[in-house]
Amino acid sequence: MRRAACGASRPFSSDRDDMPIPVKILYEAVTALNRSIFLMASLLMFVIVPVMLFAVVSRYVFNSPSSWAMELATLVFGPYFLLAGPHLLHERGHVSLDLVQHAVGPKVRRILEIINYPIIIAFCVILLFYAVPFARQALEYGETSYSSWNPPIWPIKLFVPLALVLLGLQATVEWLRLIFDPCALTEDHPDHGIAS
Repeated sequence: MRRAACGASRPFSSDRDDMPIPVKILYEAVTALNRSIFLMASLLMFVIVPVMLFAVVSRYVFNSPSSWAMELATLVFGPYFLLAGPHLLHERGHVSLDLVQHAVGPKVRRILEIINYPIIIAFCVILLFYAVPFARQALEYGETSYSSWNPPIWPIKLFVPLALVLLGLQATVEWLRLIFDPCALTEDHPDHGIAS
């Protein structure tokens, strides 16, 4: 059975008749994985905010700056930022050329997106080529920050290749969705609110 025409009259459904079943399963699995990782990473804010508050209060109220608080907040923010990226790509929360997207019709917008995702995937592959040795070296040497507190930073550097793999996977499934779902950018549903 073929789908109805694109538009608000046909709400989003995960039962896309046009998508092959393996693509549909892959899309839903990668998106669910990245959503779960994002939700877990967002819990890091419960560490970052109190540490930043402690740093500000100790410095400005007690005139006794800590040697570790700002560095810890920065180190914890790194994985939060990196692991949020793939889910943000799915939610279309990254900076984009909205003026161009809203100035063109749905067909041109779709073509631009079909071109955009392979560029993102290539970007991830190139960065991954450099990030894996970078993370491996940090792990092998037990790299630290060399500050007065001197915490290990190699665990943080391991998040870079992980985030690139997750971002590349999300870009791949979003690209496949665009290829197999002709209404991907025009339907009005909660995940992708770009309506024509």
